[in-house]
Order: sequence, then structure tokens, then C-alpha cells
Amino acid sequence: MGHLRLLKAATVCTLLILLAAGTCSAVEIEDQLSNYVGDNAEGYLRPLAEAIGTTLNSGLYQSAYIPKDGRYFSLDLGVMSALFSDDDKTFKATTPEGFSPQQNVTVPTIVGSGDAVETMGDGGATHFFPGGFDLSSFSIAAPQLRIGSIRGTEALVRYFSLNVGDSDLGSLSLFGFGLRHSISQYLKEDFPVDLAGGFFWQTFKLGENGAGGDLISASAFSFGVQASKRFGQGIVFAEPYAGVSLDQYSLKASYQSEGDEVLDVDFGSNTSGRLTLGLAGRLAILKGHIEYSLASQSGVSFGLAFGMF
Repeated sequence: MGHLRLLKAATVCTLLILLAAGTCSAVEIEDQLSNYVGDNAEGYLRPLAEAIGTTLNSGLYQSAYIPKDGRYFSLDLGVMSALFSDDDKTFKATTPEGFSPQQNVTVPTIVGSGDAVETMGDGGATHFFPGGFDLSSFSIAAPQLRIGSIRGTEALVRYFSLNVGDSDLGSLSLFGFGLRHSISQYLKEDFPVDLAGGFFWQTFKLGENGAGGDLISASAFSFGVQASKRFGQGIVFAEPYAGVSLDQYSLKASYQSEGDEVLDVDFGSNTSGRLTLGLAGRLAILKGHIEYSLASQSGVSFGLAFGMF
């Protein structure tokens, strides 16, 4: 119980730090989205949708070593961040129906400049495209429970649920489950690295829209293989690791338009490959890691784990 209280407190503190660093609120997101419909809404929101998919599929493992038998567990706290590039900051929007002449305008995405863009039309008509939130990254902090091993198989569970109020992100919830299996147990003992493979599935919800539904709901799935090599033994070691995976995510945003109509932006299913490079280290009951992921959107992850490894 002491470990659980410590992990919960650390998660809440990390989330508050991330929110204080400038993450946009659910109310603000819906306010900005309410100015958009159709392809414009999708273009405005896409960088955040991709960032959520990137962060959910990050920080899932820090080692490929899974013993064939023996009991172990760890409580992990990881922070996963997606990094935005200059290309994520703008998109081509189209002036709304009825505005003359129709124009294609380069405007900020949700992570772009906070300055609105003014467009002039016939007869002195004016249309404003809203600004973004000027974000360089998007981060999620998630606790994770790791339990093993039965015949070289370990289970991983992510769970988090918190309501931080309308002044921040509102409600956040995350649930994920996965299994990893040792490939090394089928290879010769002198094979130079440890190998494992597995999958992880997650659901994520963020905020509440004006109609009382979920503002953003997402799911993610990752399937891949990992390799690692331990230097040292016992309670002190360093362990570089790498992995390749096929990642999938889907995301839907539901929001109220300026006319109070509930609109949906559905990004469908998106699939991409990922290469992960990381370094983990253990000292007694503590284990830390840092990693970089190269995918359709790059990201970094770091964290601490407490337990028996």
C-alpha cells in the first residue's frame, strides 16, 4: 500500500507540473475547435491527435530480459512526450461556406501560434481563424504495473483516472494492458543479447465537451520486438535497449460548434513503424530509464520504477 500511495502522489505531482508548464485546457480546446468544421477541424487538431498516439505507445518497456520462471514486480512512473516540429504549427484552412471569395489560408494548428489570422472578403467582410496554444511538446504521465514471470511471460497494466477541474484539462483517464514473452529462452545461452516480443493495448480519454460527453477519446495498439544487454549484475547494472514495433492509434474529438451543434472529428485508424533506443539503469530497488523514439512523430520518454526486477 505504501508503494501505491507513493506512486499516486508522484503521478499527481507530475501531472500538475505538466499542466503548469502550459498545457491547454479542455475548455480552451473546445472554444477554439468551435470555430471549425469538417476538414478545417481535422487540420487544426491533427498534430495533437498524432501526439497522443505517439505518447501512448511510448515508455512501454525498458528491458528485453524476462526470466523463464521466478516472481518479480515493479511500479513504474513514466513521462512520455511527443515533440512538435515547425511543420506541425500550421495548416491550410478554407474560408467557410458563404464567404466570398473562397480562400485557402495558412493558419495555426492547435499547437501553433496563439495569434488569430484575419481574412478579408468582398464588401469588407472579415473572417478570423483562431490561434493555437504555442506548444513545443505534449506530455502524458502514466503509472504502470509490471508482473512476471510465468514461462517467460510478463503482464503490464497502465491505469490512471483523475479530474483536475475545468481550469485545467478536466477529466483524464487511461487504461492499458499488455503481455510480453521471452524469445531468449528458445535460443542458446551464449546469444549476445536478450530478446522479447509482445503487444500493448490502451484507451485514453481527455476532457468533457459542452454536451457532457468525452472531448477526446483515443485508443492505441503496439506490437513489436525488443533487444537489450545488461552490463553488471545483481542490484546494480546498466542496460541499453532497442525495439521495433508496428503502432496503431485511433482518435475521435466531439465538441460543440458555435451554434451548439455537437460535431465529431474522427481520425480513423493510423498505423506507423517505430524505432526505440533507450538506456536503463538499476540501483537497489530503483530503476530509471530514458529513451528516444523515431516514428511518424518523434518522442522522448523517461521515468522511475520501484520494485524487484
